[in-house]
Amino acid sequence: NMKVQFNTDKTISGDQRSAEYFTDFISEGLRHHSDHITRVEAHLSDENGNKEVANDIKCLLEARVEGKKPIAVTAKADTVEMAVSHAIDKLNAALETVLGRLKSH
Repeated sequence: NMKVQFNTDKTISGDQRSAEYFTDFISEGLRHHSDHITRVEAHLSDENGNKEVANDIKCLLEARVEGKKPIAVTAKADTVEMAVSHAIDKLNAALETVLGRLKSH
């Protein structure tokens, strides 16, 4: 069963509600691969803590896949939601590659 750990740095106001929301959001986004993933860690940070700057929310997702090296991706966007969403897309693409190889053997 895939575990999701959601971490934010001090620059992002991470209340319980949003942590739960994003944990579900990530679980849902990766559900096609959840059989192979033991754990996903999400790290959210605001690159310069400055509201004026675009694309400064960074989301790092690291997935631990059974019998493989962890796969990590990062995405940046204007909002937490967009950053997480882009990171999920990238992670899914990376998982397709890795797990696709597993299936073809």
